[in-house]
Amino acid sequence: MIEIGIKGHKEQTVTQEMSAARVGSGLVDVFATPMLVALVEQTCYESVLPHLDEGQGTVGTLVNVSHVSATPIGMRVWCDSELTEVDRRRLVFSVKAYDEAGLIGEGTHERFVIDTAKFMEKLNGKVKGER
Repeated sequence: MIEIGIKGHKEQTVTQEMSAARVGSGLVDVFATPMLVALVEQTCYESVLPHLDEGQGTVGTLVNVSHVSATPIGMRVWCDSELTEVDRRRLVFSVKAYDEAGLIGEGTHERFVIDTAKFMEKLNGKVKGER
């Protein structure tokens, strides 16, 4: 059962592949904003995964995160999340991301609980031109 208060934590070290210059979001060798968003999504998804029923997953639907400080290649970053709202299948998380020098980003992230098989069936129908 998914309940308010579930917390998540994920850490990683910034590599060249995670840089703005590499992912195409800028020209400098710093932790890219799209990679910050990916870290936020991973942290939130993984935090609720043990609480889902068999055959369920989650998909991200909204990210509202400020990226307030640059992080150099080689520095450790992490994200902490907390589930703050559950509205049927809609999950809302509060997130904060840090590097070894302090806060680098914060905001909210929303995910929806899905039945994975039904979701994929609908997606495959879209590929085939079905509506």
